[in-house]
Amino acid sequence: MGLVKISEHMHANIRAASAALSRSINAQAEHWMRVGMLSELHPTLDYSEICQMLIRAEDAGGTILTAQAHDISPVQAHARVAAR
Repeated sequence: MGLVKISEHMHANIRAASAALSRSINAQAEHWMRVGMLSELHPTLDYSEICQMLIRAEDAGGTILTAQAHDISPVQAHARVAAR
């Protein structure tokens, strides 16, 4: 765990989104980082598909969101989650 410096403008955006979505500021920032990471690793997925991947991963113990997530395709990730 460490500190990440962000602009005041981005912090204000995180604060507003966290209040609207009933998340802590840290939880909102982490959500956006996960979505961003997965969108870079799987550029063909849209936001809805990424959220579905996050939900399935959480149901499976979060295993596909670890460091090995970049080693598998979205189809393999969905298959792994569905198999559990």
